[in-house]
Amino acid sequence: MSRGAALRALHHGRAAGDPLVLPGPWDAASARVFAEAGFPALATPSEGVSAALGYADGQHTPVEEMFAAVARVVRAVDVPVTADVEAGYGLPAKELAERLLEIGAAGCNLEDSDPATRRLRDPGEQADYLAAVREAAGDALVVNARIDTFLRGDRTLAAAVARGRRYAEAGADCLYPITAPPELLADLAEATGLPVNALCRPGGPSPRELGGFGATRVTFGGGLHHQALDAVREMARGLLA
Repeated sequence: MSRGAALRALHHGRAAGDPLVLPGPWDAASARVFAEAGFPALATPSEGVSAALGYADGQHTPVEEMFAAVARVVRAVDVPVTADVEAGYGLPAKELAERLLEIGAAGCNLEDSDPATRRLRDPGEQADYLAAVREAAGDALVVNARIDTFLRGDRTLAAAVARGRRYAEAGADCLYPITAPPELLADLAEATGLPVNALCRPGGPSPRELGGFGATRVTFGGGLHHQALDAVREMARGLLA
């Protein structure tokens, strides 16, 4: 089974309350920790990887450095790795897909707003881009289409469903309505026919609780990297003391 097929299979047949939990490693060492703990797949976060490389999130990391970092994560573990490639770094869809496949990624996360302007992309244009990625990659990549309406647009279920349906028709495997209220997740999944990815944040519902709300897949953004840095800060303060 290919990495993409293995990752896609993990999205299906899941019981309510048992979502696919994808920790977000920021380098090869953290990836090995998560894989050795028993997680069946991983999802690199753009924020964590960017910070580890010394850059701000939002496509400020040079594309060559981002892909090299993800490649190191992929090489370090035996489980499928999906990569957050933000809005695609301005790459043509075919080149983006080819680069992801070249480094061995099993999937990608693509957002539908511009990190520079913070404006939502036209849904038709985004759907065309997703369709072109799907055409170039075939079934070798699991495409997670991020919907940013709750972050930067009309924060309604209707707005998310409208985009989600277009992305589903374009060939997306999963939808990611980032920061959506948990109580809307099941409705979005039902209305679009696709699994839904939920963001797990400190102080919010746990991964299992998000699964109960209707999430099939749970990711953490840069949250785990922040927790790791908090631990390093405590270590530093202890050393100074």
